[in-house]
Amino acid sequence: MREILNPGAIPATDPDFPQAPVDWTRSVAEEAAQHDGLELTPDHWRTLQALQDYFARHEQPNVRALHDALDESFHAQGGLKYLYGLFPGGPVAQGCRFAGLTAPSGAVDKSFGSVQ
Repeated sequence: MREILNPGAIPATDPDFPQAPVDWTRSVAEEAAQHDGLELTPDHWRTLQALQDYFARHEQPNVRALHDALDESFHAQGGLKYLYGLFPGGPVAQGCRFAGLTAPSGAVDKSFGSVQ
């Protein structure tokens, strides 16, 4: 009933991203990607959907389990190796940022690859 009386009060959800955070839109993802020098392809969008769906089903996402789920979803394309090509900042860390999600702890290791 509230929708009929005040249609602007309830935010419209993107039908392709039903699990997206309330304040997330495709333009938010595009801006973040542009800031990182990336152009989002259909596989980027598919990854964002997978991340949002995973977060909707798991109260406290685990980085390893999330990596495994993404690896399985993109197995035919090359799994995580393929996803790291799409998301140079990491499919979980960078992908979560694009998807409007907070990456689980341990998703980014700032010392990885460092010689300090």
